[in-house]
Amino acid sequence: MKKYGFLIIFSLLWVISGWAQSSVSEVDLQKLDDYFQRAVNDWDVPGMSVGIVKDGEIIFSKGYGVKEVGKDKVPDGNTLFAIASNTKAFTSAIIATLVQEGKLDWDDKVRDYLPGFELYGRYESNETTILDLLCHRVGLGTFSGDFIWYKSNLTAPEIVERVKYLPKRFDFRAGYGYSNVMYITAGEVIKVVTGKTWGENIQERLLDPIGLERTIYSIRELEEKGNYATPHALEGEKNVPIPYVDWEEIAALGGLISSANDMCKWMMFNLEHGIVGQDTILTPASRNTIWAMHNSHKVERTKENDFNNHFSGYGLGWGLADYYGNLKVSHGGGFDGMISSVNMVPDKNLGVVVLTNGMNSPTRAVTYYALEVLLGQPEKDWSAEMLEKVTKWRNSDTRIKDRKKKRVEGTNPSLGLEAYEGAFKSDIYGKIYVGLKDGRLHMAFEHTPELDATLTHWHYDVWKLDWRYKHAWFDFGTVKFNIDNNLDITGLSFDVPNNDIFFEELKPYKIKKD
Repeated sequence: MKKYGFLIIFSLLWVISGWAQSSVSEVDLQKLDDYFQRAVNDWDVPGMSVGIVKDGEIIFSKGYGVKEVGKDKVPDGNTLFAIASNTKAFTSAIIATLVQEGKLDWDDKVRDYLPGFELYGRYESNETTILDLLCHRVGLGTFSGDFIWYKSNLTAPEIVERVKYLPKRFDFRAGYGYSNVMYITAGEVIKVVTGKTWGENIQERLLDPIGLERTIYSIRELEEKGNYATPHALEGEKNVPIPYVDWEEIAALGGLISSANDMCKWMMFNLEHGIVGQDTILTPASRNTIWAMHNSHKVERTKENDFNNHFSGYGLGWGLADYYGNLKVSHGGGFDGMISSVNMVPDKNLGVVVLTNGMNSPTRAVTYYALEVLLGQPEKDWSAEMLEKVTKWRNSDTRIKDRKKKRVEGTNPSLGLEAYEGAFKSDIYGKIYVGLKDGRLHMAFEHTPELDATLTHWHYDVWKLDWRYKHAWFDFGTVKFNIDNNLDITGLSFDVPNNDIFFEELKPYKIKKD
């Protein structure tokens, strides 16, 4: 590949898809190809697909690594990966089409469509608008409430019903808290307004008109479509294949599964401001609303930053920032065992999508390097720099090590094992059961069977959670049985160190067993 890299890539693109020749130089494509391969090797991510569009054409589409560790099939531009939160831009686009049809307005109150919608306060519940749902400014903390839907069998309405129990993180419209549960709420608004599911809407309003023939919203379609990558979790430093998680019920927040080639079409659609051929799917007013900054972030202004960045914020399903004097529109996605990113520079009619099937993923590094090469900016070895930072960050994250060091050996539980049995209720979630079987305590989550765990005594009244299944976002964790002055168990306190699924929000209290 190194000797004849460009010829092979060019021939492959021409033969497979008949794409027109690009203005990007041969050395650019060869340089990118070599760099992408090296990044996959250095980061030890199982597989990766990269797609690049420029001036309305797909100029690069290729896969690296393997679809699944232990097998030799290489991904390509048509290989399916879960794109997770890159779906949010699709959800905001559906809402835009409904606004265009006069079926709702961005400033309509959510309660006009979902009368039972409720947040932490009466004012916030009454005043939250459709637009508020899509720009992460309702006052909830980042990822707050994700435990409710994560791997659960709750329906979307049942999830939205529980949002009222989530704590306020900042004042209404006065901060940024990335909220997946608000996008689930937006999906419910779409369902009420149209009388159709989010999936039916995405198919009819976007996938079919744009021609995204390999983009799906149900894992049940994977086998039929074929050519899909397998997700991987990390077990120490080892990539371990794990099953797909079904996100169809909460697809509005991140349920799409797509390919680099289809995502290239999606980027070209957006770079054409919502126009496909002769069809205008998004009006200029919709484009301007979606790409307006509705929630701003602080930017470092006292010293130089990487991209001469002066502003940064969030639109509707898209992150917005300036990049060397140009607008950059982007988003990332994190699915169990898959990480992805989409970045566009509309001023240059340029876009880069990176899809991976591992948790140690170089999506940002690959994107930044590609943009610099294609835009003629000074090049930096982002892969090396970011890998060093990620490694350092991981090594500095001693939360689990610290907890293990504090274990007190030789202690016993305060009570007999039978006393720990019972039912517990979490307002934001539901019931959690603890039972004794074959001399061991077991924990079962009412709506999330995949979180079943065996409890191993840790110290005092704290027990280690030995999960029945492997999880991508967390591993080690403990649960403490809270005991009052009369030696009665009153509730549970979870401690599962991770950055995504917050067990500590559960706060279960003891109830009478069913």
